Amino acid sequence: MYVSIVDYGTGNLNSVSKALEAAAANINKKLSIKISNNPKDILDSDKIILPGQGSYRQCVLGLKNISGLWDSINEFVLIKKKPIFGICVGMQLFSDQGFEEEITQGFGWIKGSVKKIQLNNKDLKLPHMGWNEVSIAKKNDLFVDIKNLSHFYFVHSYAFEAENIDNIICATDYEKPITAALLKENIFGTQFHPEKSQENGIKLLSNFLNWNL
Repeated sequence: MYVSIVDYGTGNLNSVSKALEAAAANINKKLSIKISNNPKDILDSDKIILPGQGSYRQCVLGLKNISGLWDSINEFVLIKKKPIFGICVGMQLFSDQGFEEEITQGFGWIKGSVKKIQLNNKDLKLPHMGWNEVSIAKKNDLFVDIKNLSHFYFVHSYAFEAENIDNIICATDYEKPITAALLKENIFGTQFHPEKSQENGIKLLSNFLNWNL
């Protein structure tokens, strides 16, 4: 299996790569990993991972500043219908738009917007950072053998507000329910960082590698 981690100047790429290697070893799957921003590498992949750190706008501009990259990811997802895993802001980019810095258009694959988390409880801080329980809202192939209310690692101040709740497969609670994972056909993403989530994160990545559409 050939998996590309999209390199557009954001995200902890080496940590993601090492976590993928561990995930593949757990399931005895032969895996070729490439960290790349080359459109041909993206299109030749069996699966891709889209990481993201920083602001929504910075990530969009980072992708669009590399010739052909935005279009190749769209083709991979919408035409080739192959699996993508978006991490943190990488998942947020699946939305129609983000409101960080200024309104910025995303890929528009999953209807919704990314907006700043509004808190009334003064004891809670932004960013929402650290370990939090994840509630599995819908049975799915990505969270097989992961217990409900398992802990994963979050770092974010903005959240994906999906128009169709059927796309939300997991939520976490930070004063109110916040989207923790999204799934629509071949499009999968998590707000938390699997590469920082130890055993649960590795299991999730193993499930992604095993995921057959």
